Amino acid sequence: MSTMRIDIMPEEKTPKEKRTDLIEQLQTIRGNSLLITFVTGTRKGLDFPIAMDSIRKFFEHLRFVADIDPKPKIDLFIHSNGGEGIVPWKLVTLIREYSSEFNVLVPHRAFSAATLIALGADNIIMHPMGMLGPTDPTVSNQFNPQDPLNPQRLLGISVEDVGAYIDLIKKDFGITHQDELIQAVNMLSGKVHPLALGNVKRFHSQSRMLARKILRLHMQDADEHKLNEIVDNLTSKLFFHGHPINRKEAKEDLGLKVTYPDREEENLIWNLYLEYEKEMKLDEEFRPIDEFLNQNPSLAIGATNNVALPRIKGVYVESKNRTDVYTVNFNVWGIKNQQEIVNTQLLTERQGWEIE
Repeated sequence: MSTMRIDIMPEEKTPKEKRTDLIEQLQTIRGNSLLITFVTGTRKGLDFPIAMDSIRKFFEHLRFVADIDPKPKIDLFIHSNGGEGIVPWKLVTLIREYSSEFNVLVPHRAFSAATLIALGADNIIMHPMGMLGPTDPTVSNQFNPQDPLNPQRLLGISVEDVGAYIDLIKKDFGITHQDELIQAVNMLSGKVHPLALGNVKRFHSQSRMLARKILRLHMQDADEHKLNEIVDNLTSKLFFHGHPINRKEAKEDLGLKVTYPDREEENLIWNLYLEYEKEMKLDEEFRPIDEFLNQNPSLAIGATNNVALPRIKGVYVESKNRTDVYTVNFNVWGIKNQQEIVNTQLLTERQGWEIE
């Protein structure tokens, strides 16, 4: 009597299990370090900035490890377009308080505030796709000018845009007479509120101060000239806030402590990033109107509807033993007007941290 063979397919691992496996492999290959990931959403049309509320989540991860190893080597895997300029100082000092060595892994983007965090590391391990960015802040307050395309939105002011305007007047146009310079400044203050310009100066000074303090945490023996050179390059001399600093520039031009991973480590770093990219849809543009139109293909003129979007995962703070994720639920309200154009409004239904 013959027997039937039944092949049982192994269960597919969950996205979290895949990430945990990669985190464990990276920890092993990097000398039994503790790896914490910090990934903020960088989707086109929906950016999640680095914010102070993430610090509490990091503390929970660090406190858990401290009960096992009071001073481990900690690696921070970071991907972000940046965010609040005050977060890097608090995050770096918190991690260094719990670690014997602090390193940062950059798989792709670590811009602005994320670059400031990287400056606090003993070593910056950069993937070939890794990029840092200038740390000159773009600032906003209630005195900023309105966006002419969207009057409900205030324009951010780049610190370097203000400085570049003055340089344009003095160096390119050759205007050096005091009265003419005052007239140029008056023209600027006629378009931008003087208190907004003062806010720009304050944030610029703060950014430079924080960069210097963060570097000093692990460059105690560096002379002032070396520190000033790094700070100047990152806050003033790169001219364009979006300039991507590759690992060769970071190491050779800026003099940062950058190392290149070997091939195995490089592959693990990239594969871990790809898991976050897939889970957070980082490579997909956020277009809520498309979702609304897909669910309302035959909306009548004057009719309205409300569409719930799938839950969005905006920020991850994750280690082997814990996963904190910041999620948002959006609704899209829409109406078709007399010209048969659908106008939509994005509404936040719920947002906050949860443990996955």
